[in-house]
Amino acid sequence: MRLSGGALSALGARSARDRRASLRRRSDGFEAICDAVVSQQISTHAAAAIAGRMAALSLVTQDQIAAASDEALREAGLSRPKQRYLRAIAASDLDWQALRTLPDDEVIAALTALPGIGRWTADIYLKFALGRADAFAAGDLALAEAARVLYDLPARPGPKELTALAEPWRPWRSVAARALWSYYHIIKGREGVR
Repeated sequence: MRLSGGALSALGARSARDRRASLRRRSDGFEAICDAVVSQQISTHAAAAIAGRMAALSLVTQDQIAAASDEALREAGLSRPKQRYLRAIAASDLDWQALRTLPDDEVIAALTALPGIGRWTADIYLKFALGRADAFAAGDLALAEAARVLYDLPARPGPKELTALAEPWRPWRSVAARALWSYYHIIKGREGVR
């Protein structure tokens, strides 16, 4: 599948109606990866609620997470696996500033070497925290659903199919992802990414 000129025009026109189509850049570092881990496998609404409780409990920095009790992390709404992941990431010696200058594949390798971080989380970090132009979270359900509707596919594409679909969008797949998330918001009436 390729994004034809007609499909690109349709996506652009539909996404242009949604004023939330900003790139949503955020600061990089531990807090950004923490937010991405919190957002894994849950709705954007649930992730925002957990992030809000974490902020209220002063559980946002690397040192705060490392020093937090199980009870405090549970009170914030973190599952046991996410508690383990965030503690392990907080204890890691990853040089967050060094990631800024590494090529995308090396950032992905460094991040996915940490517990609880897979390709989706690494791609989300690349896009939102490092502002990379060609990051594409092919495992994202909202992106897959937006592509399914846009292309009138019989089923939601899996990560391999979505990766192939997004190939013609290189080197601007982050921009295409933002447009697809915006389109998802239009068709579903809810956010697909935080």
